[in-house]
Amino acid sequence: MTATSQPIEPDSDKAELSISPEKVFFLIVKAREFDVKDVVTEPDPGSNPSDDMEAAVLEDHKDDPTVEEMASFINALSLDEQIDLVALAWLGRDDYTADDWSEIRAEAARAHNKRTARYLLGMPMLGDHLEEGLAQLGYSLEEYEMNRL
Repeated sequence: MTATSQPIEPDSDKAELSISPEKVFFLIVKAREFDVKDVVTEPDPGSNPSDDMEAAVLEDHKDDPTVEEMASFINALSLDEQIDLVALAWLGRDDYTADDWSEIRAEAARAHNKRTARYLLGMPMLGDHLEEGLAQLGYSLEEYEMNRL
């Protein structure tokens, strides 16, 4: 295994998560892809995408493949991973501090239902909240990106 493909190892200062930081970082990247989407200017253009300079890929269409990919990914996570994901988003909204992690996680567990993906995907700035939540727990997106480039 090379240095660029090794998973991020938690150190003693980092909170233990049920979800791997790599999975959260993947969702951060995907959420940011979705967040930059623009409003739909022509809902049914009926023309060749290359003639439109592929503009539709930058618009927020109902059947957006990025949203579908994220929803499938979240739905495939274990119960504990989904709870951690919600708790990280809440932590990243500045509602809590890292010292409140066990309380946040317990609250997320009590609130858990089968609509986790829909809930998270409806959260504005999801990528930013997840990144901030991880940062408060001692994980760095830059560290993840360095290990992938």
